[in-house]
Amino acid sequence: MKRFLIARLLLLLPTLFGAVTLVFLLIHAVPGDPVEAMLGETASSADKAALAHELGLDQPLPIQYARFMVGLASGDLGRSLYNQGSVAELVLRRLPATLELTLAAMAIALLVSFPLGIFAAARSGSAGDRLALLFSLFGLAMPNFWLGPLLMIVFSIELGWLPVSGRGGPANLVLPAITLGTAMAAILTRMIRSGLIDTIHEDYIRTARAKGVGERRIWLKHALRNSLMSVITIVGLQFGSLLAGAIVTESIFSWPGLGRLTLQAIQTRDYPLVQGCVLAIAVSYLLVNLLTDVLYRAVDPRISYED
Repeated sequence: MKRFLIARLLLLLPTLFGAVTLVFLLIHAVPGDPVEAMLGETASSADKAALAHELGLDQPLPIQYARFMVGLASGDLGRSLYNQGSVAELVLRRLPATLELTLAAMAIALLVSFPLGIFAAARSGSAGDRLALLFSLFGLAMPNFWLGPLLMIVFSIELGWLPVSGRGGPANLVLPAITLGTAMAAILTRMIRSGLIDTIHEDYIRTARAKGVGERRIWLKHALRNSLMSVITIVGLQFGSLLAGAIVTESIFSWPGLGRLTLQAIQTRDYPLVQGCVLAIAVSYLLVNLLTDVLYRAVDPRISYED
């Protein structure tokens, strides 16, 4: 296991290098001038040239890339072009809010999908099963940019039960977390249902029934545990999707997280800040994938990472 973890950690470096390089090239290819965004269209050419020189944006793209990579190698993500703050400090300041929202959305997805998926599998073909599948269909069909405003109109504006936007107490977290976690809950419900239906017909399940093991124990201990591999995979992959989806959700609910910061940086063509935000998301995604591989071993002891 130790050798596997070291090898995976080493593989993170070229992956992050590729992600950062791709983002650097794409953000510079996006139409728009950060200097013009900062000074306005009415600024004089001399002022624009002076600011571009001060920020190093008048240098050739390969030189800008080399300077960025040298700073990154030393742990320096640069300074924001828009507010001149440290990119690392801005990212670290916003990261806890995004992690809070993402973990809350994942918790809601797991709390909804496991009972619903087990219920649907145990009553396969029944009306309850069809309702569970209908929920998963609607969950997948509703995009965040539609579901978020709908929940806001109903529960905040019409009923007045929950805050409209912002980050404060637990009440502020409810609507953004539901918006972000609904699609994941729908996917996991279908995965848990299909995994349990496939597993419940295995020979060892029939053997357990023949020995007199109760149905609750069969479903929750034997069938569920052995169908968790695909669920863990989906959870690991969907964590990255939640981080990406947080960009839309955080913008809708004015949630002061990394996703909203990324969108603001893109709008102002703040190259260093965009690169820092994407790097933080990429690192989080890769670490979650590494944790997923470790969980495989915990769920199924037969899995070995030794050569």
